[in-house]
Amino acid sequence: MKVTTTVLETRQLVKEWKKEGKSIGLVPTMGFLHEGHASLIARARKENDIVVVSDFVNPTQFGPNEDLEAYPRDFERDSALCESLGADLIFHPEPEEMYHDPCAFVSIDTLSETLCGKTRPIHFKGVCTVVSKLFHIVAPDRAYFGQKDAQQLAIIKKMVLDLNFDLEVIGCPIVREEDGLAKSSRNTYLSQEERKAALCLSKAVKKGQELIQAGCSAEAVLAPMRAIIEAEPLAKIDYVSMVDALTMQPVENVEKDVLVAMAVYIGKTRLIDNFSYEV
Repeated sequence: MKVTTTVLETRQLVKEWKKEGKSIGLVPTMGFLHEGHASLIARARKENDIVVVSDFVNPTQFGPNEDLEAYPRDFERDSALCESLGADLIFHPEPEEMYHDPCAFVSIDTLSETLCGKTRPIHFKGVCTVVSKLFHIVAPDRAYFGQKDAQQLAIIKKMVLDLNFDLEVIGCPIVREEDGLAKSSRNTYLSQEERKAALCLSKAVKKGQELIQAGCSAEAVLAPMRAIIEAEPLAKIDYVSMVDALTMQPVENVEKDVLVAMAVYIGKTRLIDNFSYEV
């Protein structure tokens, strides 16, 4: 397995692989990899000749007073995991390599204005910019993203469609702990008490799935979910919403495919979870 830190070196390797006719799968990550990331890498390994993992904590998607500096990092551990899963390359640049006093950014309207975009207004501009850069640098045939970040996945799919990127975006299922908590690098922030409290998210997801399958309206699904979270003293709701799966706009009734998503603070840690429902 190779490790690169520059755009030039990464592009040179990609060009060599392309000349050999090899397909390339990209798994974009911010590092501190867990089983969720591992599932993406394993899927990419099955479907491509070459697997590239980017390991980069992207500063442009963090707003003021967010956890950029505190975000967990362990590149040695990440490298060992990638190598064990058969990755061919880790692209591990410094921020200065990715951003040279930038003036150009990529943003997306409408889809970024709800859910996480409402309370993190610069977040998806940073996501779209860095993912676009990675697509240009690695030129993958396929790119793999987790469905836990469902709004991000919808936005990237729309960006790829609108900007005519020549690649396939593949969403992979949420990976959970045995007790139901969705895998997240930010789970490491949680104390033992907070870790237990965080289970209110997956409990709310389970309740919402039961209610939506019973044919309930949006509010009839969301109100009991909110109640479960509000019953946990350490939890503070950012949002619990039902939106159209394509537009990310709120819906009142389940007439099209929908996404039910939430962001909840457990102490100071902001966690997300969701489920989709297809009509």
